[in-house]
Amino acid sequence: MGNSCSNNLGIPPAKGPNAVGCSDFMMDHTVEGTFFRLYYPCVASDNAEKPDWIPCKGYFYGLADFMKINRGSFKIPAALNGSYKQNGKYPVVIFSHGLGAFRTLYSAICTELASQGFIVASVEHRDESASATYFYHQKPQEPEKDEEWMYYRSLKPGESEFPLRNKQVKQRADECIKALDTLIQINSGKKMENVLQTEFDWTTLENSMDLCRIAVMGHSFGGATVIEALCKDVNFKCGIALDAWMFPLDDEIYARVKQPIFFINSEKFQWAGNISRMRKLDSSSTSMQRKMITIKGTVHQSFPDFTFLTGNWIGKILKLKGELDPQVGIDLCNRASLAFLQRHLGLDKDFNQWDHLIEGKDHNLIPGTNVTEIS
Repeated sequence: MGNSCSNNLGIPPAKGPNAVGCSDFMMDHTVEGTFFRLYYPCVASDNAEKPDWIPCKGYFYGLADFMKINRGSFKIPAALNGSYKQNGKYPVVIFSHGLGAFRTLYSAICTELASQGFIVASVEHRDESASATYFYHQKPQEPEKDEEWMYYRSLKPGESEFPLRNKQVKQRADECIKALDTLIQINSGKKMENVLQTEFDWTTLENSMDLCRIAVMGHSFGGATVIEALCKDVNFKCGIALDAWMFPLDDEIYARVKQPIFFINSEKFQWAGNISRMRKLDSSSTSMQRKMITIKGTVHQSFPDFTFLTGNWIGKILKLKGELDPQVGIDLCNRASLAFLQRHLGLDKDFNQWDHLIEGKDHNLIPGTNVTEIS
């Protein structure tokens, strides 16, 4: 994808050796249940149906309200309910979205991980930080008709922000853990009822997951969620925080997180106070397990799919696009992430070919941060 115009718009197909399938899972129809999109290696098929990037109208209203962007008819490069591809046990990643997003908006990252041999659950949060999500008051007879919608909640006039965000980040971490617990049960062969009644056969996932190799990953508010989830559940062996927004976290959490963390930042979003919170995680860790890089020419919205779906001019005005070709940016992010996951999950893959990216060694990367830090 060069700097050309709109006929090139679209989410890029994944680069790994596996075809990618995806399916939605909702367990327990209430707001307390778990809701995620699963991306997984699937059996390749030429005529597979691809899901819409924005799943239905309710999401469009929420997103248009939050982001002021057009719906478009973009597709996610994955086979909707494609048959799971049996090939040993795959490591697991739980993904947490940012403020005003929902489960489908990071498909360029999630499909790439699945194509490289991961099972990825992209959680949809019900803490009123998603631009839109839904649940049911009663067990639905027809899942498409009885939804109860929940939209993004703005701060009320005079409301202090920290108590709300701190409560939300704790709920978000719990939702990541709940999604993982659901996958553990699916992996054990337990028959789980999917409220959404998708065509995907969830029983095919029995013994599909390597439960010794689990990571958590997220963007922005999802980056803070990564830290909170690592603190709450040692099943997460490492975390990757994309342009993390550290504000929602309690100060006392920093010393309690023991797992390796990789901070991948954009050039335009970070500021000294936020970076110093990331550095607190550095100083609380005795080993060299905390890494930070910055991708030159990127903005905060270079990580979700928006960056591929807006033309250059409008994308830059809305800050959905940086100066760097979005494909180059997402490739750097994905490859650095894969190298980090191989290193800390002990994978037998060739992702270590990108180890230099973890150290920020590339002409489009900065080791550490571009922000002037407060000493």
